[in-house]
Formats: sequence, structure tokens, C-alpha cells
Amino acid sequence: MSEADTLLYLDGVTVNFDGFRALNALSLVLEKGEMRAVIGPNGAGKTTMMDVITGRTRPDTGKVMFGLDTDLTKLDEPAIAALGIGRKFQKPTVFEPHSVWDNILLALSGDRRPRFSLWARETAEEKRRIESVLETVRLKDQRDRRGGDLSHGQKQWLEIGMLLAQEPQLLLLDEPVAGMTDAETEQTAELLREINRTRSVVVVEHDMAFVRALDVKVTVLHEGSVLSDGSIDHVSADPRVIEVYLGR
Repeated sequence: MSEADTLLYLDGVTVNFDGFRALNALSLVLEKGEMRAVIGPNGAGKTTMMDVITGRTRPDTGKVMFGLDTDLTKLDEPAIAALGIGRKFQKPTVFEPHSVWDNILLALSGDRRPRFSLWARETAEEKRRIESVLETVRLKDQRDRRGGDLSHGQKQWLEIGMLLAQEPQLLLLDEPVAGMTDAETEQTAELLREINRTRSVVVVEHDMAFVRALDVKVTVLHEGSVLSDGSIDHVSADPRVIEVYLGR
């Protein structure tokens, strides 16, 4: 892999909280166009890793680079989001009183200040983009429903759609299938593979069947650093991974 193919580069990242080491010299490289699954027991550092990438937490030591020359540790959360890094938290947060269509409209990258977004009609280009996002996240038929009336799984998809509307290069998704039905979980794996055709994706997840369905490289974190990485079959057979995570 050449340096030019690197989208995200963490090197020796350490984070301490009151004597607890949440990340311990964590190193990770994500290529442009890659989807990576990150697994590990609770307290392994998965959420802290996402917090560091998005500027929510500053590391004590280490490098966090986006592309070849952007040092994320020097930027705040809005600046990192503006670079094209989008994050979805575990619990979906959609605008419940608004329609699915308006949720995507409000999320579009561009001038979406409250006064503007309430009065302006969407342009032809914006309509096209909203249609495209709704198609991708399987909510075309739900466009007029209130966000609050969607099923849990559909809310997760709507939030992924709201991220896509911001045109990110990299999506960070925290347990996107938590609380979903089996059918929704299967559709979400398909959806993420589709998104991955044009964007890089990092998925933090506990659902091993879902991780297997994604069929991507898996990184296992334990005590703040990488314990193992490789295919799902490779990490599932690693005795250390079985001991700290899968054997439980």
C-alpha cells in the first residue's frame, strides 16, 4: 500500500482518563475506499478511538492523520466534520416531528441555518440528492412519514442517510445494528456494502453475524491497543481473541 492510498492513520495514540489508559499506543491504518470492522470487549477503547478521530477527545501522545497532511489533533469537532468525517452514534437521533424527506433536507451539506432551512424550497439539485440518499438507505417509500413514526431500524437508516447527505469521505458508525431485527440487520449489511463503493467506512460492532456478513478486514481492540487483525476467520481463530472476547 502506498502512502497516497492512506485515508486515516493513527500511530502510537495514547489516552489516559484519571489514571485509566483508554488507548494504549494504538496504531491503525485505513485505506481510501476501505471498510473496516472494529470489535472487542467493553472498555477495549472502541468509543475512545472514535472520539479521538472526531476531535471529541485529545490524545496524550501519538499522531492522528487524515490523508497525507491533515493532523486531526489540531482541529476541533466542527472542523473535522467539515473535512468529510461523519459519525453516527449508537442511539439514533433524528428530527422526530419532521418528515423523512425534511430530515435529509436539513442534513444536506450547504447553508442549513434554521431560518434558511425552514423557509427555502429545495433546489432541483437538492431534490435529486435527497432522492438518491433515500434510495440508498431504503426509505424512498417512507419519505412523507414523520421521523418519530419509523421503526428503530428505519431510524438508524435515516440517520445514516443524514450522514450521507453531508457528503462525507469517511463514515464512523457505532453499533449500527443494535436493536435491529434479523431482516433489518441483513439489509444494513447490504446498505453498508453499497455505501462502501464510494466512501470509506469504519464500523464498531458487537454482532458477530453482522461483522461476518460485511466480509471485511476486522481489527480487534483490547485494553486500548490492537490485539489482532485480519479476516473474520483469522481473528475468530486467534486464541488471544477467543480468550478475551469470543470465549465469553
